[in-house]
Amino acid sequence: MLSEWISWSPCSASCGMGMRSRERYIKQFPEDGSSCREPTEETEKCVVNEDCLPSSCIVTEWSDWKPCSVSCGMGMRQRVRMMKMSASDGSPCRAEMEEVEKCMMPECNVFSCMVSEWSEWGHCSVSCGVGMRIRRRMLKTPALSGECGEPLEEVEKCMLPDCPVECMLSEWSEWSECNKSCGKGHMIRSRMVKLEPQFGGAPCPKTVQRKKCKIRKCRKSSKDIPSADEGSSACKMTPWSSWTDCTKHCGGGVQDRVMAVKKKGKGSKSKSCKRRRESRVCNEHPC
Repeated sequence: MLSEWISWSPCSASCGMGMRSRERYIKQFPEDGSSCREPTEETEKCVVNEDCLPSSCIVTEWSDWKPCSVSCGMGMRQRVRMMKMSASDGSPCRAEMEEVEKCMMPECNVFSCMVSEWSEWGHCSVSCGVGMRIRRRMLKTPALSGECGEPLEEVEKCMLPDCPVECMLSEWSEWSECNKSCGKGHMIRSRMVKLEPQFGGAPCPKTVQRKKCKIRKCRKSSKDIPSADEGSSACKMTPWSSWTDCTKHCGGGVQDRVMAVKKKGKGSKSKSCKRRRESRVCNEHPC
């Protein structure tokens, strides 16, 4: 039995072609003791920016065109974009951040009203991401016809640094079986990272927890030593399997190993012949 896939890792390249991967872990091995044949890791190609060089920076999409600089006749209008990531080799960004073009408004006739200069742009409506900002101007003279066709308010988009994305985790899994059949042992439970933190979001907390367990005391007495009659009928177990690959490369993962029943005995203790499994934490160092 396998867990759900963990979300895709970030692309290995900040520009151009790279690779990303995702993983899942084995929740329960086949009861016959065989190894699980389903893949626990997938990789695929990813593209961050198709046309890029070490000297290329990554920029945002162009903003909308600003209003024409004049209300009649020939004027100019402007649009801008911002740099999201500087060039990987440290060279200056050569991409254009501003575009200007001509714009044609209706022919200039006698103005029906006079307006003041535009005010400064107000604050952006958000503290991160994309928002809106406003600027205004005043009517200086009454419109001759009673109505002024000049706009008194302008609204445009504003872009601030991306908002932090917090880590998103799945629910905790059920506790595993105790890794010891007697004496002191431990149980493990884990949870998956569904969304990695981005843009300054807080790091993910631990994804693996363990707690102590004790099924019964280990006893060694003459009663536990099989007699000559029972010795031939005791169950036979396979050696411990190798530890499985750790489910995570860092941040705490889980490994399992199993001991299968090779042959069940016929004595009174044959009912106690059960497949055994042990789990342990691995790769606990921070990512």
